[in-house]
Amino acid sequence: MAKGFAGRSKSCFGLALRKVHRAAQYAYRDRRVKKRLMRSLWIQSINAGVREHGMSYSVFANCLVKHSNIELDRKVLGAICVNEPYSFKAVIDEVKV
Repeated sequence: MAKGFAGRSKSCFGLALRKVHRAAQYAYRDRRVKKRLMRSLWIQSINAGVREHGMSYSVFANCLVKHSNIELDRKVLGAICVNEPYSFKAVIDEVKV
């Protein structure tokens, strides 16, 4: 498992064992951190798209949940915002009351 490591970290067994164990700990932790970062990126892209239409993300999210029947998650909204701006405008028009 220490095949890609540099220097003594790949050749000395005791050192490699410690480094591999530490790498596994970081991998375990960062699988959860990646989910947080992706959610943050989706929110940023939605916020940028919503602000082009004169609304803030917090107002948009509140209206989306309370006043509309649209049940799209942040991942899908972020993708629509980036790839299909006309469809995203239709979602915003539906949310605005």
